[in-house]
Amino acid sequence: MAAAARGARVRVPATSANLGPGYDCAGLALGCWDVLDVAVTDGGLTVGIEGPGAEELPTDESHLVVQAFRAACAELGWSPTGLRLLCRNGIPQGRGMGSSAAAVVAGIVAAWALCPDVQTRDDTAVLRLATRLEGHPDNVAACLLGGATISWTGPDGFVADQLDLSAEVLPMVLVPPATLSTTVARGLLPAAVPHGEAAFTAGRAALLVHALTREPGLLLAATEDRLHQPYRAPAMPDTAALIGRLRDAGHAAVVSGAGPSVLVLGRWSPGDDRADPASSALARAVGDLTPGSWCRLPLPVDLHGAQVTALLMDHDEVSF
Repeated sequence: MAAAARGARVRVPATSANLGPGYDCAGLALGCWDVLDVAVTDGGLTVGIEGPGAEELPTDESHLVVQAFRAACAELGWSPTGLRLLCRNGIPQGRGMGSSAAAVVAGIVAAWALCPDVQTRDDTAVLRLATRLEGHPDNVAACLLGGATISWTGPDGFVADQLDLSAEVLPMVLVPPATLSTTVARGLLPAAVPHGEAAFTAGRAALLVHALTREPGLLLAATEDRLHQPYRAPAMPDTAALIGRLRDAGHAAVVSGAGPSVLVLGRWSPGDDRADPASSALARAVGDLTPGSWCRLPLPVDLHGAQVTALLMDHDEVSF
């Protein structure tokens, strides 16, 4: 079927990484998506962008989806003559919600879907290529697989697996108007940390897995971190202050990825309407503590990860 297809529609979720102590290894896929139409053509490159980043992102070979698509084609030994790309972005850019990981995963998954010599997607190969392009596996693993994920380095490279996430977990992302470069945030980290801080964070990372899967009531303690968040706080003082207020009020708040957004890992309360997370008790409580200029996003967990939602032929809607 892939050989006959002229294009593919790919949907990739936003992600939040680290989740406090799970630095560069823990991730969570969220119900906010980029949807892309990727079509093979007879020649040239056309890129269209709608939604967040439409005015700032490049529309040439430097676009991250195009770069990832080309890298995957090289891995697969395939050289398509031309490419047409339409990105309908829903993920905020530069806010710590995995926009770059989503672009990388989308480009690779599209290449796997369209390559005429490929019948099924190899998620292990996709993860390793995406990690090489992104630089770390936490966001790309969650984006690719969906749900809550843990990634690590095995003898043959990066590996990831889904956790059996408790149905009680309710994520909420608080998005500020400002952006922060991941490169800047990572540059603030020291080359070494005291042994006691590393041991403390290792214990909390182990507790995080238990809290996410079996005991959500432990999420406040499980999201304590001394490995990366304190060092990044000077670059995002409003984020650090909000996290302090939320945690003092009993909410499991952490920096989302490299920031500056804040992820709150709450629980559904009795009487909450699960079809409307924005009306939950968590949303009301967190909203009272959040600056009015920040966007509050009560999001479901995306359990499916990167999906090819359609294989498109010439007569389908792959042009713009």
